[in-house]
Amino acid sequence: MQSTWHDFLAARGAHFEAGAVAHFGAADEELRAAKFGTIVADLSHFAHIEAGGADARDFLNNQLTTDVAGLDSAHAIYAGYCSPKGRLLANFLLWQQGPEAESPLVLQLDAGLRETVQKRLSMYVLRSKVRLADASEQLVCMGVAGEQAADLLSSALGAPAQQGLGIARYAGAAIITLAAQRYQLALPVALAAPLWQALSARARPTGAAPWRWLDIRAGLPWITLRTQEQFVPQMANFDRIGALTYGKGCYPGQEIVARTHYLGKLKRRMYLAHVECAKAPLPGDELFSVTFGAQSCGMIVNASPAPEGGYDLLAVIQLESRDESIHMGSIGGEFITILEQPYTLD
Repeated sequence: MQSTWHDFLAARGAHFEAGAVAHFGAADEELRAAKFGTIVADLSHFAHIEAGGADARDFLNNQLTTDVAGLDSAHAIYAGYCSPKGRLLANFLLWQQGPEAESPLVLQLDAGLRETVQKRLSMYVLRSKVRLADASEQLVCMGVAGEQAADLLSSALGAPAQQGLGIARYAGAAIITLAAQRYQLALPVALAAPLWQALSARARPTGAAPWRWLDIRAGLPWITLRTQEQFVPQMANFDRIGALTYGKGCYPGQEIVARTHYLGKLKRRMYLAHVECAKAPLPGDELFSVTFGAQSCGMIVNASPAPEGGYDLLAVIQLESRDESIHMGSIGGEFITILEQPYTLD
């Protein structure tokens, strides 16, 4: 996190954990505001890689699961990054930071993965005209969500409402429409403080947990250190969130991803679920069912406290166990309740 931005938030009551804002002194109330009110959230639990240079777009198109070549300045996309075995190493929200054709692309990912993923991508640049850099110190990202979100942004920035993953621009800021009543802003540090003050006058300031909960409820997974190389993209529903383009050309793991699609061999899917438990679930925690016994039938991808208690989570589960009792940690562990899914999985 950029030090000036850190100090600004700290002066306004931010509590930090692992370099990101955990809460502003009332974590439970912030969670409830994410469900029932309007929030402005610091998104420093994400990091950013900037990809610039004449070949940046083609380079990323040859590395990621989505059609980066077709990306324009008016839209963002979701994308995955796979190992040669087709297993996800990371995933991104990706956009062009400026409206000009030569503007660099920005890859947003879980902060714990930025260094290793950037290093791995750099290994394949070779003679391409591509510059990869850590943009986390130059870029501030914040999220705005809730019934008043669109009105707040219109008042503060005059930004028009966009369709899903559409981008509006204002004075160097990119305003990405993630969904109805949910937006992400990516902006230079100089613009961040006055905009935060304007937004937080009418919206509840929050840390990472409410935004993670909104991602989970929307069925949007984030790969972390604990879940690297655990899933092929379809297991994590990348084909349902627009993060997977078939037939766009080769990328690491493409043959395995394509085979999974065309031969219909997918045996696991990601589900939205809930659990009541005392200990917080973690990404990578295993799940169990009667059919698989002592063998794991699934894995938690992401988890967050839920506004009304317990934890909501995204979990990749064996299709054979979808309608069985599923438990955390062991067959005798806490029962997982499968919730209504945010999109169609059939």
